[in-house]
Amino acid sequence: MIETAKSRISLFLLLLAGVLAGACSQGGSDSPPLEGARIGGPFALTDQNGRQVKDSDFKGKHRLVYFGFSYCPDVCPVDLQSIGQGLRRLEKSDPAVAAKVQPIFITVDPERDTPAVLKEYVAAFHPRLIGLTGTPEQIASVAKAYGVYYAKREEGNSKDYLMDHMRIALLFGPEGQPIAIVPHDKGADGVASELKRWVA
Repeated sequence: MIETAKSRISLFLLLLAGVLAGACSQGGSDSPPLEGARIGGPFALTDQNGRQVKDSDFKGKHRLVYFGFSYCPDVCPVDLQSIGQGLRRLEKSDPAVAAKVQPIFITVDPERDTPAVLKEYVAAFHPRLIGLTGTPEQIASVAKAYGVYYAKREEGNSKDYLMDHMRIALLFGPEGQPIAIVPHDKGADGVASELKRWVA
């Protein structure tokens, strides 16, 4: 099961690399890396306060989108910490730029990530981080549109399952256009630097 998931992830990454390579070749060196990539799009999900949220609610804001799940034992907390700290650094050095960025966390585990669970979870990383959940069908649709692979890792009948998913933070522009992959793996400095580069 795990090998099958790994194979699917490898195939997906190859396909994504092709899409991104095509997108990158369309622009010059100063063009956004994801310019022209076919990712993103409309959605209607539920936030950590139980309110319906649409992608159009963020019109005019740059959106920093990360997919994960609150029961993630290691990678999600590390990634979200880097994103949160990067935003805080940008808020100190360039508050006007930071104010234009809306961080968004979309769960890939809607069975367990209820609004109440997400409310407590996202608060640990940044006060402006919005947590979004929905029905399994809604999450599957938005993940597909945003080019994010995920799968439930079945381990017997245990409810303490894990989710395999891509670790990627995507930056979209004020009109929802894809701009860049934000390098959360490079820590807070990497996040702040990339945001400062693309958010005008």
